[in-house]
Amino acid sequence: MSDLKPDKRASSRILVNVPVKVRSQESPDQAAAMTRDLSTGGVFLYTDRRITAGSKLEIVLILPSELGLGEKQWACCQASVVRVEDGEGHQFGVAATIDRLDLLPEIPT
Repeated sequence: MSDLKPDKRASSRILVNVPVKVRSQESPDQAAAMTRDLSTGGVFLYTDRRITAGSKLEIVLILPSELGLGEKQWACCQASVVRVEDGEGHQFGVAATIDRLDLLPEIPT
């Protein structure tokens, strides 16, 4: 018998490493993070800041064209943390559902 859990995701995720800026309700400071996978409904990212499950996040990133929303474009996401995992070293894995996704105009870097 298989121990695989059924996938409850509404949309499939793509494996993509995208740098993001994260702000949580626990800290007004932005933290740098890197995605592991991403969809229009959720994200898994790695950060060096511990974030509590149940927290609300604001995530700013460039959405890759692989998501099917057109060319790369900036977005600001409101998300809810559903799981936090200890990663390697001082990294934490954070799984979050995207509650709201707003496309932004080009942001100069």
